[in-house]
This record gives sequence, C-alpha cells and structure tokens, in this order.
Amino acid sequence: MFGRRLSEERYINPLTDFGFKRLFGTEPNKALLIDFLNSILPEYHTISELSYRNSENLGNTPLDRKAIFDIYCKSESGERFIVEIQKAKQNFFKDRSVYYATFPIQEQAKQGFWDYELSAVYTVGVLDFVFDDHKNDDTILHTVELKDQNCKVFYDKLKFIYIELPKFQKTLDQLETHFDKWLFLLRHLPDLKNPPQTLQDKTFRQLFEIAELANFSPNEQDAYEDSL
Repeated sequence: MFGRRLSEERYINPLTDFGFKRLFGTEPNKALLIDFLNSILPEYHTISELSYRNSENLGNTPLDRKAIFDIYCKSESGERFIVEIQKAKQNFFKDRSVYYATFPIQEQAKQGFWDYELSAVYTVGVLDFVFDDHKNDDTILHTVELKDQNCKVFYDKLKFIYIELPKFQKTLDQLETHFDKWLFLLRHLPDLKNPPQTLQDKTFRQLFEIAELANFSPNEQDAYEDSL
C-alpha cells in the first residue's frame, strides 16, 4: 500500500503518523475522535466533550525520560485518554503503555492537602500488528484492567484498550456495528475510490471530506508523503 504513487489514492492512510493525527488530533476534527472513542469505551464513560492536552509529557526530574503521545486528551468529567497508533510491531508495547499511563496519573497530584482521588486514565492502542501471545486468539478488542486473584475488578480507573487491526477481516457487506465501520475505515480507507453507501452517516461523511488528499495544501501533501 505504501508503495503506491500518492496520485493513485483519493484518501489518506490513517495508519500513518500524519494521517492519524490529521483525522483525530486537531480541534476542528474533534468530533471524529469522540465518536471513535465512544465506540470502544464502556457506556458509563461515554464522552460528550473533550479537550486536547500537551502531547509531550516530561518526567519529574531532568534525568527522567519524557513521553510523547500521539494524542492526549481529557474529557469534561476529568478522564484522561492516551491514543496511540502503532504501525510496526514493537516487542514491549505493553510495557510502553504502562509507562505512558503513569504520566496522566502523576499530573493529577495536587499541592497541599490531597485525598489521592484520581480520575480515570485510558490508554488506547490502535495496532497494525498482533501480539505474539494473541496469535491464536480471534479477539480484536482487548480491554485490560486491574483484577484480584478471583478475577474481580480491583481498580476500575485504569484501563488499557488494544485493537489488533490485522484480525479484522470483514468486508463492506458484513459490517454490522459502528465499531465495525471504524475498523473497516482504519484498514481500508486509502483503498476506497468513493464513500461506500453503508458509510454515509454524518461522522463518516466528515471523515471522507477531511481525508481527501485533493483538499490538502502542497505542504500538507509533502508532509503526508514523508510520513509514508
């Protein structure tokens, strides 16, 4: 797919750094990120509004390693969301997720008296690879949280959500849910010549308009080619 000439594609590839941030990481396109997150979050954490946060987070000391998130945002009710796209396989992606989650946790600390109450933190990984220990598992969406020895949730304010895109094999006529439609577009957007009839709701009409390469400035097209 990446070997094609840019002129052969009508729509951007969302599995590039530039494409992912173009669709989900800017204020004018915030509705797309909200819609995508709501398709994977539990109903009790449905988002109605969010604000983008600084995606570069520094450690507590000059020697600490910093974390640079693809997208970092906060909902009106205080939940923090880290959203990462990972095209190439990374052996320690789970470790990285845990490390990254410590930054939005620590930033909630307050000076003076503080009772340690925290808002929920979600780390979402959109992966274009399959974890080695999941190769024989057909599950596409993994939601991970802290549980005790009886598999009861010990702490429900820290969640890691992983989407293993290569496992999604549905065709257009097999799409059943809103989540299905999102996964199809993440996998196949640059392959489409026109918006399919089954993807004509308001959210996806906005996505097709934003993703159309003909609407890019020359500088944006150059940046996109570099990301490919």
